Parts: sequence; C-alpha cells; structure tokens
Amino acid sequence: MRSSVMVAPLDPNLELILKVFPALVVILVTAAICGRLAQLVMQPRVLGEMVAGVLLGPTLFGWLFPQAQAALFPPDVRPVLYVLSTIGLTLYMFLVGAGIDHSAQEPGEIRRASVLAASGIVPSLLLGAGCGLLLWGLLSRPDVGPLEFALFVGGALSLTAFPMLARILYERGLENTRVGRLTLVAASIDDALAWCLLAVLTAMHLGTGTAGALRTIVLAAVFALVMLTVVRPLLRPLGRSVARTGRLGPGGVYVVILVPLTAGWLTDWIGVYAVFGGFVAGLAMPRDAAFRKLLHGRMMDVVSTLLLPVFFTFSGLNTQLGGIAGGAMPLAFLLILLAGFCGKYFGCALSMRRLGFGPRESYAVGALMNARGLMILIFINIGLAQGMITQELFAMLVLVAVITTAGALPLYKLALPDRYERDQIGEPGPDGRPAPAYERSDG
Repeated sequence: MRSSVMVAPLDPNLELILKVFPALVVILVTAAICGRLAQLVMQPRVLGEMVAGVLLGPTLFGWLFPQAQAALFPPDVRPVLYVLSTIGLTLYMFLVGAGIDHSAQEPGEIRRASVLAASGIVPSLLLGAGCGLLLWGLLSRPDVGPLEFALFVGGALSLTAFPMLARILYERGLENTRVGRLTLVAASIDDALAWCLLAVLTAMHLGTGTAGALRTIVLAAVFALVMLTVVRPLLRPLGRSVARTGRLGPGGVYVVILVPLTAGWLTDWIGVYAVFGGFVAGLAMPRDAAFRKLLHGRMMDVVSTLLLPVFFTFSGLNTQLGGIAGGAMPLAFLLILLAGFCGKYFGCALSMRRLGFGPRESYAVGALMNARGLMILIFINIGLAQGMITQELFAMLVLVAVITTAGALPLYKLALPDRYERDQIGEPGPDGRPAPAYERSDG
C-alpha cells in the first residue's frame, strides 16, 4: 500500500520573507559594486547606487533576463520595497536636517539662499515651460492641455536632487561650509516649490480644483511652523541630556525614530512627499554638537547602506528607457536637456556672482544645483502614474536626470579643484593644507 506525504503550505508571511531577503541581497551587492565603480571614475558613490537601481529595472536586467527579474521582484515584494525605500529616504533627510550646523550660520544666509533658490527655479521653469509649449504636439497626451504640459516639464527641470546633493556634500565634508549650507537650503526651497507646483498640477488634472492645491500648501506651511516653534523647544532637554551624559538612551532612540517617521507620515497625508517631513523633523532636533555627532554616528551608516539603495532600486523598477525612437525624438530630447542644464547651471552661477562670491565658488554651486537625481524620477513617476505625461517624455526626463547628475561632480571639480576646496573645509592635509573630505571618509 502506497503512502502519501502531505506537505503543509508555507505560511504566507514566511513565504514573503523568503522573497524579500534575496531581493535585498541582490540590491545591496549591486549597489556596492556600482558605487565602487562610480568612485573609480571620480563620481560620487551615490550616482553609482542610482545607476544600480536603474540597471536592476527593465532597462537592463529585465531586458536581458526577464524571467529572473520577475522572480526576484514579484508583485508582492514591490510594496515591501516601497515601504522600506520611503522609510530610508525619510530618515536620511532627517539626518541631513539634524546635521546642519545653525551656529555657523552667517548673517543674511537665508536671504542669500532664497535668492539662489529663485535663480535656480525661475530660469529652469521658464525654459522648461517654453520647451513644453514647443513640444506639446509631439510628446503630450491628448487629454493634457498645453499649459498643464508646459508647467509639468518646467517643474520637473526646476528640481534639484536634494537628497543626492546632501549625500555629495556629506561625502566631501562640505555640509557645514559656507557654500554647502547655502546650497542645501536653496535646493530644499527649490524642491519644496516644485512639489507645490506638482500639487497644483495634480489638482488641475484630477479635477479637484485650486482649492485642493491651496489646502496642501497651507497645511504644509502650518506643519513646518508647528515643528520649528512648538516641537523644537520640547526636544531641547534631549540635547542637553546627551551633552551631559555622552549617550543616547533607549528613550532618546525612540524619540529620534518616532519624530521623523511621524513627520513623514503627516506630510504624506498632507500631500507633500515624506522626504520634506523628515527634513523638517531634522531641523527641529537639538542643535548641540554632541547630540548631532552621536545621532549621525548611530544612524547614518545603517540608513545610507541598507535603506537608500532600496529606494534607488524601487525607482529603477519603474524606469523604462525604451521610449526614445527615431524621427524628431532625439532633437526633442536634446532641447529638453539643454533647457534643463542652462537654466540651473548659469542661473545659479550668475546669481552667486551677484551675491558676492568668486567665479570658482559660483560655478561650483551651479554644477551642484544642476544635479537632479532621483527627485526628478519621483516627480515624473507621479506624473506617469496619474496620466499626465507619456512614456516617451518619461524616458527623456530619466536621461536628463542621469546626465545632469553625472556631470555635476566633474563640473564642480573643474570649478573648485582640491586645493581650493581645502580652503572651504579648513582641515590640514598631508602637505599641510586642508584635505578634501573624500580623502577622510569611506565615500
């Protein structure tokens, strides 16, 4: 008599874990390899990690090995990656905000940052909108009007890759220099305004009207005001405790995790991307130097090594670069690329000169502000999901993101070589001059 053995099915939660873990392993290995390759060609590690995410998507991995990619990133794994990527980016921008040294702020710095932000967003917005009007008949969906299409292209080109810019500055130790602080604040203003524009465009496209967009903007402003005027004073005793004891206890760890996650949840509910909630939560943290150093040391390595590559990969899984064909498409792409590059690079550089900075610092900032990275990918992914743009325009803007980001650091180093960058940082190197930060860090 033949006996049969019944095999119990795996628990669904265990089955999901067995799918997520291999995906994470592949993501981290690919990010590590591409990050190292990027450094070998004098690019920031974060650019390599961004390219790794795109390569794991349909652009290369899905094209060469479609069955393997489908098995590695099945539909039930992607929501998990989305949650991890959102948490990672929110916590990273929280650390960026918490790490800004306000005590080193110079008089009039906010005013100068606002001028720089305007010079970065207005020319890019106008040039991009002009391209949108010119290319509306070629690239737009039939249900999207010329004004909406033009504003979307202009808004996408006006973005600066705030998280990527912050990562580059941290890797080079420039986040608390005069140029670094000015660039970070200006980039945050640019991106905030671009997201407000996206809120207006989304309201127009979905038919909710200007009232819905106005509600989003007002609630975001109220959120920032409450965080900086109410929550910030409540957190000051935590900073004094760390300064006195030199340690961040379990209660303090709960606070520094819960505050940015709650802030990200609230801004997501408001209609602004969670990254800005994390950044504002960081600005609300205690300003004590000991607290900032301990917080950065406890969290940065885990967040930047484990969670950020997941963010890049999740975005890459939604990126398809097969939308550029023959005919007028290459010319349209070049026009969009030229508008995006010139608007940011020359607009910011000329503004810096008017603010009294030297030509080297001015063009270095123009180069950094021209990096668009994953922020534009998030922007256009939202536009694609909501039916505001075509696959062809999506592919073009992805290439704009990669090219402008890849050119940011070479143009920066051309304007501000190591011997001039050392003067910005102010730390001595082997020759007695200040050493650039990338010689002192793992990045």
